[in-house]
Amino acid sequence: MTARPSIGLSLDVPATLFGGRTAALVLLFVAANREGYATQIARALGMPVGQVQRQLLKLEAGDVLQARSVGRTRLFSMNERLPFVRDLEALLRRALEYLPDAQQRQLMVRGRPRKTGKGLPEA
Repeated sequence: MTARPSIGLSLDVPATLFGGRTAALVLLFVAANREGYATQIARALGMPVGQVQRQLLKLEAGDVLQARSVGRTRLFSMNERLPFVRDLEALLRRALEYLPDAQQRQLMVRGRPRKTGKGLPEA
């Protein structure tokens, strides 16, 4: 990680910008991971699934997020049709950089481990 100015950014600033703590956390999670589903987000954030689902639906209704179905799971991501989606993603990623490391780790989901015996791609 690069050195960050120590302005002590807490979730208060993103929560104020995005209308609440849950909205800010959900948007930060989606920006950090490109997409997510309600149970995954709730588990990572330590929040009730219903609370996360309501926020996801609210953000989808407001055209901030879009959803697609994969089997029985609804995956949410940033709405690519939003005219300022790149600016919003940049703002969220920038805010993520200034959060304490523990909160950054909480918002990042580790991908699946590599298949046993699968080699690494050659450079």
